Amino acid sequence: MDAIAAAFELVATWQVLAAVLSAALFGLLVGAIPGLTATMAIALLVPITFFMDPVPAVGTMVTCAAMAIFAGDIPGTLLRIPGTPASAAYAEEAYALTRKGQAELALGANLLFSAIGGLFGTAVLIFAAPTLAEIALKFSSFEYFWMALLGLTCAAFLSVASPINGVISLCIGLFVATIGLNNPAGVPRFTFGSTEMLAGIDFIPAMIGLFAVSEVLRNIAAGAPRWEIVQERVGNVFRHWGGLIVTYWRQQLRGNILGTIIGALPGAGADIAAWVSYAISRRFSRTPEKFGTGHIEGIVESTSANNSSLSSAWIPALVFGIPGDTITAIVIGVLYVKGLNPGPTLFLFNPQNIYAVFLIFVLANLVLIPLGWVAIKLAKRLLQVPRAVLMPIILAFCIVGAFASTNSMYGVIVMLAFGVLGFFMEENEIPLAPCILGIVIGPILEKNFVTSMIKSGGSFFSFFERPIAAGLGILVILVWASLLVGWARAWRRRP
Repeated sequence: MDAIAAAFELVATWQVLAAVLSAALFGLLVGAIPGLTATMAIALLVPITFFMDPVPAVGTMVTCAAMAIFAGDIPGTLLRIPGTPASAAYAEEAYALTRKGQAELALGANLLFSAIGGLFGTAVLIFAAPTLAEIALKFSSFEYFWMALLGLTCAAFLSVASPINGVISLCIGLFVATIGLNNPAGVPRFTFGSTEMLAGIDFIPAMIGLFAVSEVLRNIAAGAPRWEIVQERVGNVFRHWGGLIVTYWRQQLRGNILGTIIGALPGAGADIAAWVSYAISRRFSRTPEKFGTGHIEGIVESTSANNSSLSSAWIPALVFGIPGDTITAIVIGVLYVKGLNPGPTLFLFNPQNIYAVFLIFVLANLVLIPLGWVAIKLAKRLLQVPRAVLMPIILAFCIVGAFASTNSMYGVIVMLAFGVLGFFMEENEIPLAPCILGIVIGPILEKNFVTSMIKSGGSFFSFFERPIAAGLGILVILVWASLLVGWARAWRRRP
């Protein structure tokens, strides 16, 4: 109790509250700009934290990350251009609602369930950190291989309407993931003598190109028509909250639990949590045919998952010093600089600082609601700007984001190339989501497969020797078997 009282005293100072508010505004700004990810926002804050005390330094990062993850939903909903990779999973679904004149429904759901998901993940972080961290530490390359393969299975779920086109898109993404140095031999693959391509294709410029530049090209080809929406402004985002909670409480709870579990796994992060949750929501929905046409169910579950995973990613970081995602990887460095070495001793010798961080987690998710509402109100003016004026501005932001991700023109070239690719894919009704999924999970799948094969001496049976790996492997096989049976039945029913 003395430590908790000391934590309240540490947080209830004008320096900490001012730092939290400033970081919140900065996170909203960065997250709303396509390409400038939450990780980039955290990295930009690192030099500033050197001049802060430990609690406000960590507090700024906690708040900035929560705001940036939510803010990425705003351009994804209004323009179909996700501000952060975590928003890419449901950007098309949210944009379809905007085209139907229901932008306030999508943005209201994003705001509400982002805050609830963050609070759920924080509660788990506070009460179950050591236990979940111990489970996560039991994962080896075998378990991560099956997890990655299970993630690729989401591509099949995301392409129920056209499985063949979904597989084509997934293969494109997996091919892109092979570009660079071969694992583990270090032999260049598909680099065509380019030194920049030795590092592979950066995900951020690729995502910006597929979603944003392709949209710009589509508008140019169509002569920059007016927005195809029923409404001219965003209405009251709070109006549907009661109905959403009553109707979709199961999806919200499932997204929170799944996001928390995925976030606690080192290296997973909010991006994978959002994709997996959206796919599971579609797979087990009573109305899967509505997905892709502007259905709020998938948005509720996936936005709950990515925000809850953001909090639970701190579990392995604080308890064992193992980053749960790229954000906590940066934060661990700041903790060491501030003398707060992550690990069990942190809970023994500095409990007041840990409780202070937990309090800032709660404060950040509560502040998200009013500040997020202000951001939505300011962003609604985008709907009133003619496309001929807005599209060049969006392209300029895309160029800035792509350049910042690689600090070279190489990122801009990748962005433009994937913009053309995305344009032709959508012209031929090939979905973009499986391609993105293949680019993200492909390197994880290859790395853990090669590592596992080296450890097992080339034995495939080793993938089923560990209990958790065997359970995940059987689950993946059953999922694929059910998909193949379902597709076979659908093929037989065709006239």
